[in-house]
Amino acid sequence: MEFRDVILLLHPAIAVLVVFPLIGIIINRALQVRQRRLQTLATGKSKIPPTVGQEHTQLGRWLTGAVVGIVLIAFANDIFGNILDKQVWTKAPFQVVFIGLLFVAALASLYLLYQAKEKNWRGIFATLTGMGLVVLGCQDGIYRKTDQWYISHYYYGLTAAVLMIFSLSILPDIYKDKTNRWRKVHIILSSIALLLFIGQGITGTRALLEVPLTWQEPYINMLYEQKCDTKSCNIQPLTLPQKNQ
Repeated sequence: MEFRDVILLLHPAIAVLVVFPLIGIIINRALQVRQRRLQTLATGKSKIPPTVGQEHTQLGRWLTGAVVGIVLIAFANDIFGNILDKQVWTKAPFQVVFIGLLFVAALASLYLLYQAKEKNWRGIFATLTGMGLVVLGCQDGIYRKTDQWYISHYYYGLTAAVLMIFSLSILPDIYKDKTNRWRKVHIILSSIALLLFIGQGITGTRALLEVPLTWQEPYINMLYEQKCDTKSCNIQPLTLPQKNQ
């Protein structure tokens, strides 16, 4: 495999090794937090330690960073792969610089979101991070499958990442709000994100089958150009082997 193929596989590897295990632990801690709250309201005490709330919060912060990180890795692989293939830097160098700055801005905004304490700043940095992901996702080379957006790995992943960013931005408000309004919003958004992550597991498996390795790309492109997915066709090798004299 070439270096680009290794980067391509880095995205699903991190998802399997980091993101999905975190999701499972976070769900477990969330259920424990709710059970502890109900037991405390009913009897005034609970055997579940109060640290589960802190663990749930900390793991959620890690999950947001991991999700945004693997989205940026996938975007970088597709965008810069397209730039190299089409030599965009010679035709539109400003565009390449702009894309590079977008990646830096998205990462910087996410970092500042983690550091921000005041509500308005959290809203600003969350918006900037989300906008960075959306604009990067609109660049050439991204594997989107817009014609099948309802089962698209790209749209599921981008939506889940934006929901995670928003959930991170409202985290301090959850504990300050005595009406539990923000807690309910967090539960609803987290439930939607969970469904999207389940969809990610399914659509991601399909994407791994559809996205070719570097040496396969010319042949796969020929298959799509000749619409071999809807009719029978025959693809000849790009270079025929030389016969022994």
